[in-house]
Amino acid sequence: MRIAPMDQRLSPWRTCLLLTLAALAIRLAVMAFLYDDVLRTGRAPNWNFGYEQGRIASALVQGKGFSNPLWAETGPTAWQPPVYPYLLAGIFKLFGIFTRASAIVAVGLNCLLSALTCIPLYYFTLRSFGRPAAAVAGSLWVIFPYSVYWSIERVWDTWLTTLLLSVLFLVVLRLESSERRLEWAGFGLLTGFAALTNPATLSVIPALGLWLVWRLRKNARRWLIPVGVSVLCAAGVVAPWVLRNYLTFGKFIPIRDDLGFEFGVGNDGNYAREYDICNGPWRACSRGNDAEWARFQTAGEIAYFGEKTQQARTYILNHPGEYVLATLRRVADLWTDCWSISPQQIRLEPLSPIVWTLCTILSGFTLFGLWRAWRVDAWSAWPYAAVLLFYPIIYYLTHTGDWYRRPIDPFFVALAAYAWVTLYQEHLAKERRPAMAVQPYLGRLSEESPQGEYEG
Repeated sequence: MRIAPMDQRLSPWRTCLLLTLAALAIRLAVMAFLYDDVLRTGRAPNWNFGYEQGRIASALVQGKGFSNPLWAETGPTAWQPPVYPYLLAGIFKLFGIFTRASAIVAVGLNCLLSALTCIPLYYFTLRSFGRPAAAVAGSLWVIFPYSVYWSIERVWDTWLTTLLLSVLFLVVLRLESSERRLEWAGFGLLTGFAALTNPATLSVIPALGLWLVWRLRKNARRWLIPVGVSVLCAAGVVAPWVLRNYLTFGKFIPIRDDLGFEFGVGNDGNYAREYDICNGPWRACSRGNDAEWARFQTAGEIAYFGEKTQQARTYILNHPGEYVLATLRRVADLWTDCWSISPQQIRLEPLSPIVWTLCTILSGFTLFGLWRAWRVDAWSAWPYAAVLLFYPIIYYLTHTGDWYRRPIDPFFVALAAYAWVTLYQEHLAKERRPAMAVQPYLGRLSEESPQGEYEG
């Protein structure tokens, strides 16, 4: 038996188009059954429609500015970065605040962003691992359960962040052989925009930037001016928001102000779930947390988050062993999607064992693919290792959540596809059957492939 991937017959861009359309069709079909979930009401009406970002978007449309992330007028906020709330505000402006029409558009946009991720995923897999692995990775993303379910279930910046991080990664691979200032300026502008969408994307930029400098120096190309241009462009995009925060709150807040708060709700000794929802001001807590909500209103966002920061610091200093164990548990959770194996957890989510198994298998193939890539060419494998290593660190230290790993799922898929293709090639070789050509090393596909194979 031979693999006959679609892109043996189609050019890369046609393959990407088909994959994207297939992914979008699947997501829209599922959306028809599930989009109503964002309109669920309960103790906190409309809360599922964007959560804090939805509330801020509502305030923007009502002319109250970037404010009120919860259920009353609590004033200006820096709890969330600005891009996605403004995007939701545009939807609310056109289709109504928390309406069914807005829900369809917002969830449909998530589906589109998730489907479009096929394109950078395909191209950076193609560039690093060859056409067969790219075809497998793109096809897997079309039906990837997490990218289908969460794009519909949660109105959040997740899928815009996923697409931006994947595009940034593809741009990095291109810049390793370019010193054109315009391209580096574009990289800087895109980095700044991604930071204002989700600051966690910045966690991988230093490692990728150092890798780029090394590659340029190795190829005897200029790097100082291109890097400087990129940094200035990124700073120029972020600076207005930082200035807004300083003028509004009278203190330096890089992009958002909730880091200490996230430490607090994730590290207070209650590890029944990934974070203690009742240790925050959210009224959605089943046990009720009106005291926390009242304190948030009384103290204000900055002071309240300061209190949570101090509580987290005190707990961690007094219980260092528990914090280390919780951190290790978060590492395991991010790679296996398993936070608790208690009977209560399984009763609440009967499909949990299947999810844990599938996620662990994917992670195993991912690590195997990274190991193989590292053995072939460690420096070319480094960008993938950097994303998997650095992006989750902030969640290891604070708390995890089902949707926090989604932006790096495309890299899991790419490496898993590479592992599967190489294993399949070895299987064919053992049977002495013609094996499909697999890129034997990384980072030089464009140099040895027929002209135009990558450029598509």
